[in-house]
Amino acid sequence: MSEVTLPGELRRLLDLGLGGSGPIVFLTGAGISAESGIPTFRGEEGYWTVGSRHYRPEELATSSAFRAMPEEVWSWYLYRRGVCRRADPNPAHRALVDLEHGFHERLVVITQNVDGLHLRAGSTPQLTYQIHGNLDFMRFDDSGDRTPTEIPPEIDQDWERGRRVRASERELLSREGTLGRPHVLWFDEHYDEHLFRFESSLSTAAEASLLVVVGTSGVTNLPLQVAGQALRRNVPFVVLNRDEDTSFAELAHRAPRGHFERGPAGELVPAVTEYMMTHGLDRLA
Repeated sequence: MSEVTLPGELRRLLDLGLGGSGPIVFLTGAGISAESGIPTFRGEEGYWTVGSRHYRPEELATSSAFRAMPEEVWSWYLYRRGVCRRADPNPAHRALVDLEHGFHERLVVITQNVDGLHLRAGSTPQLTYQIHGNLDFMRFDDSGDRTPTEIPPEIDQDWERGRRVRASERELLSREGTLGRPHVLWFDEHYDEHLFRFESSLSTAAEASLLVVVGTSGVTNLPLQVAGQALRRNVPFVVLNRDEDTSFAELAHRAPRGHFERGPAGELVPAVTEYMMTHGLDRLA
C-alpha cells in the first residue's frame, strides 16, 4: 500500500476522470525512466566522439547523420540500448501494469521513451503507444515492408561506450546487403501512424476522460498535441513531475481542471493508480 497521501484536489480530479466512459491516458517521458537509472541522453551522457569531433545527440539522431556515418550512429544507439537493457522497470512502470489489469483496454499509455521499460514491465504492446520508437527494434525503410523487427539476439546487449560495429555485426543488422536502421523517430523525421501511432494517440486523447502526464516537460510536438486535445475538452489534466518549471506544469496550473503534483514518479504513480483501483473499478460497465 502506498504511503503517499494525495491532496484533495487531485483526488477530486481523479474521481471526475474515473466517472467518464472514455480512455484513461497516461503520457510518460524521461522522468519515469530516470528512476531506473536511465539518463536523458540529451545531456553529457549523450555526447559521442567520432574521430576528433564530439557530436551532440541532436546531431546524431538524424537521418542525414545515418546516411553520412551509419556505423557510427549504430554504435551510439547500441550503446544507448545497452544502458537501457541494464535498467529494470521501477514501481511506476509496474503500477501502470497493475492498473491495466484492472481497467483493461480503457487504459492507454503513450510513451516518449525508447527504452522499452513499459513493455518489459508487462504493459500490453497494443495499449502502449511508443511514439518515439524502441531501441530493441530496427527496420528497413528502403524495403516494401517497414515493420520493425527485433535486433538480432547475437548483437551484444552490453555495448561498451565508443565500441565500433564489426563486419560480422553489420551483416546481422543487414538484409540482402542493405544495412537496417534503429527504430526511433529522428529529429528530421515526422510522426506517422504505422510506426509511431500518431493518429491513434490523437484520437485516444480526443476521447479521454482523464490525462495523467508523468515525468515529461512538454518539448516535443505530439505530446503537446495530446495535451491540447484534453485541455480543449476540459477533461481532468494531472501532471506528476519532480520539476515544476515545464510547459506541462504551466498548463496544469492554468487549466480549470488541472493539477500539478511535485515528486518522483516511483512514489506518485503507485499512489495515483492505487487510488484509481480502489475508487474506480466499481464504475466499470
